[in-house]
Amino acid sequence: MDSNRHKLVILVGSVREGRFGPVVASWVAEQAAAHGAFDVGIVDLADLDIPLELPAASPKYAGDDYPRPAGMAALTSALEGADAFVVVSPEYNHSYPASLKAAIDWHFTQWTAKPVAFVSYGGAAGGRHAVLHLENVLTELHAVTIRDGLAFPNYYTAWEDGRPLDPGAPGYAKTLLEQLAWWAGALRRAREANPYPA
Repeated sequence: MDSNRHKLVILVGSVREGRFGPVVASWVAEQAAAHGAFDVGIVDLADLDIPLELPAASPKYAGDDYPRPAGMAALTSALEGADAFVVVSPEYNHSYPASLKAAIDWHFTQWTAKPVAFVSYGGAAGGRHAVLHLENVLTELHAVTIRDGLAFPNYYTAWEDGRPLDPGAPGYAKTLLEQLAWWAGALRRAREANPYPA
């Protein structure tokens, strides 16, 4: 990997049948690749084994000894190696999916001192309620949440052929990615210079 580029993981948070998340994630990945500051990978939670039942120990304190199932190894490795994240989430009942909460809760240090941006979609609110909850949770894990996100209200009529109809969407994505790249570089340098005191 080019040392001037950041490893970006785009996380597809929904595992619901017929979900729209992969379409959104693919478009975000295209925008991130065109931006030029990132090496982009997509991690789809639907492809992984993420049980809801957690071990008694906390991943914060167990570290590498935390007993995760073998089917989660790819997710753990991707989160560990990432410099930055974009979480793609719908809104279910004014919050985010249980699959995403489980993926977050199985980890801790993998999120710490790394930036997280959000791209949401939903009905009239565009998934904004889900993002508010995600910001709260990821702040607890010492992640840095990015202010400027992307929200797609009424996505079922606002997209066509895998692309948003709003002509301003690429510009909003660029702003998100600019902020994410800045934080990714600043936090990576800080982690390399001095371990984060979580």
